[in-house]
Amino acid sequence: MNDKYWEEEIEIMPREELRKLQLQRLKKTINIASNSPYYKKVFQEHGITADVIHSVEDIRKIPFTTKADMRACYPFGLVSGNMREDGVRIHSSSGTTGTPTVIVHSQHDLDSWANLIARCLYMVGIRKTDVFQNSSGYGMFTGGLGFQYGAERLGCLTVPAAAGNSKRQIKFINDFKTTALHAIPSYAIRLAEVFQEEGLDPKGTTLKTLVIGAEPHTDEQRRKIEKMLGVKAYNSFGMTEMNGPGVAFECQEQNGMHFWEDCYLVEIIDPETGEECPIGVQGEMCNRGYNTMKGYYKNPEATAEVLDKNNFLHSGDLGIKDEDGNYRITGRIKDMIIRGGENIYPREIEEFLYKLEGVKDVQVAGIPSKKYGEAVGAFIILHEGVKMHESDVREFCKNKISRYKIPKYVFFIDEFPMTGSGKIQKFKLKDLGLQLCKEQGIEII
Repeated sequence: MNDKYWEEEIEIMPREELRKLQLQRLKKTINIASNSPYYKKVFQEHGITADVIHSVEDIRKIPFTTKADMRACYPFGLVSGNMREDGVRIHSSSGTTGTPTVIVHSQHDLDSWANLIARCLYMVGIRKTDVFQNSSGYGMFTGGLGFQYGAERLGCLTVPAAAGNSKRQIKFINDFKTTALHAIPSYAIRLAEVFQEEGLDPKGTTLKTLVIGAEPHTDEQRRKIEKMLGVKAYNSFGMTEMNGPGVAFECQEQNGMHFWEDCYLVEIIDPETGEECPIGVQGEMCNRGYNTMKGYYKNPEATAEVLDKNNFLHSGDLGIKDEDGNYRITGRIKDMIIRGGENIYPREIEEFLYKLEGVKDVQVAGIPSKKYGEAVGAFIILHEGVKMHESDVREFCKNKISRYKIPKYVFFIDEFPMTGSGKIQKFKLKDLGLQLCKEQGIEII
């Protein structure tokens, strides 16, 4: 096998050949979709067949699927196959932005997913001789089983350690000579702390590679993790609606993520205009492709909210595309704070506050404001023994970031609200902020 590529033919395919493959798979997807009662009717009404699709750009010929259409097709009118025969697994999202959504997978979905994960792991230097430890939750959350099957497909000796129990995680790392670890960023920091509490140096272990993702994190947080654990940490991107993790990954250059364009079409879209953003301009990451869902299981309303008129899946993630075709995740649309008409992206402020000495972790969220609509709230976890006043935070920000981005509210807390799989539930911070203001006698203005 090539030392650089898991699937060399695909991974180094010339752009022209890649577009041909995308077109081929787009046509195949249309043929499959036409088996569903809904799409069969819509395609007939608009004269859509695989034969009228002559380029990838013709994807825009496919008409918009409305909420009314989806309600009329409930529950299985959009299903393109025999769900009783083809459906082999159900997964759901972890609920970091609200109510979880449920997705049905076929065996083909699972096989393709495992292969994409194997590509990702191979791209960051993991090989069949590695011992891969998965500290992600197993169950409805896609991260656990997705990485498990991907590492097994690669041929790694795989340790399904699951989430939590940090002392056991460390024992496994030492006893099994773990070389590669998959962990949520916030948990990676916690694991490093437990190493320290146990009087152990993680840099003295065999651990060399860390795969992170599943929750928003800053470059500063990634560098902090690398320093604490003595590893190279690689970012990943995925959505339950697109199989799960493995949609895009960093390579060893750590200079942005590479999308697997043989399976997904990607656009950076201006959330307000719906137009594609120029190179280097931030927008929403929208995807469509061979492995993208046809809809949420028994939830047409949620489906209509994320699938646009061109059937691109709106991820809710903000990102940019550089001149080399690499993508960077820059935040979440739902996390965006609108203060007096100014758009504020929490990740930018989080990245800055990580530089304040004594800050262990930080999350930024909008707090309702009578005057401005929303105000910036910073939720800070301090290192043990560190004392800090909210005025110290504002003074640190003064003359370094724009005045309107300086946190109006600063809360020092012990932990963030988390899902069962260990991901930060950022949408709950707003209510937590209001609760803390009430408890501390802080007037909301």
